[in-house]
Amino acid sequence: MELTFYGVRGSCPCPSRENARYGGNTACVAVTAAGEEPLVFDLGTGLRAFGDTQPLDGSFSATALVTHIHWDHVQGLPFFPPADRPGARLRIYGPQPESGTLRQQIDDFMRPPYFPVRIGDLRGDYSFHEVLKDQFRVGEADVMVRPVPHTGVTVGYRVTWHGRVVTYISDHQAPLDLETVAEPVLELAESADLLIHDAQYTSAEFAEKSHWGHCTVDYALRVAAQAGVRRVALFHHDPAHDDEELDRIVTDARAAMGGRGPEVIAASEGLRLFL
Repeated sequence: MELTFYGVRGSCPCPSRENARYGGNTACVAVTAAGEEPLVFDLGTGLRAFGDTQPLDGSFSATALVTHIHWDHVQGLPFFPPADRPGARLRIYGPQPESGTLRQQIDDFMRPPYFPVRIGDLRGDYSFHEVLKDQFRVGEADVMVRPVPHTGVTVGYRVTWHGRVVTYISDHQAPLDLETVAEPVLELAESADLLIHDAQYTSAEFAEKSHWGHCTVDYALRVAAQAGVRRVALFHHDPAHDDEELDRIVTDARAAMGGRGPEVIAASEGLRLFL
């Protein structure tokens, strides 16, 4: 199983010289395996770069696992040519909304006057599947879905393929005490080979933004250690964190672990990991 990070940023795309190494596109991670169709975590602006690697002849077929429909997680959908071809297929899983349907919610932002075309105007076969606390199979992969604390209905995913496990928790509202971890989060992350986890804020930033739906780097490490994961990839980087700041964050996070617990890395665009 191979993972490639195409978008690692949270909140809004922010490409610049200052963050060229880590990247400025929003959440999108592709999972591929021999003989399997791709699985794609979230459809942020990084989706466009993933599209550059895929066929344009109508043979494209994949499954998207969307955590929630905030803009930074779905903004790449209108700019994804591989699925906008006759014969192409994109199955979109996402959280069951409090009202309406997942398709209706996407229609709400992908329509005139905000965008010139609707999802129904695209030429591929787009199907929508609402999930919240579910388990299903995609090819040879088992997918677990559980609700995750955030602002609005949000889920996380656990993908198991031939004994290897990757958990994706992109947006996670930490409790104010930064001590407890929600049981569904631990269920998703338990003993994972790789945990991709929200690490948007430093402790000082969290003091000002504790209700914005995210967590601190230290809290991401707490989740990883408590769940017993092998490796944690810090993800959903704040737009204000340039390359130098992220270098410091990773160095401090590794020092905080003191050589114990999971390996700590920071997700960056183009990074490939093999499980």
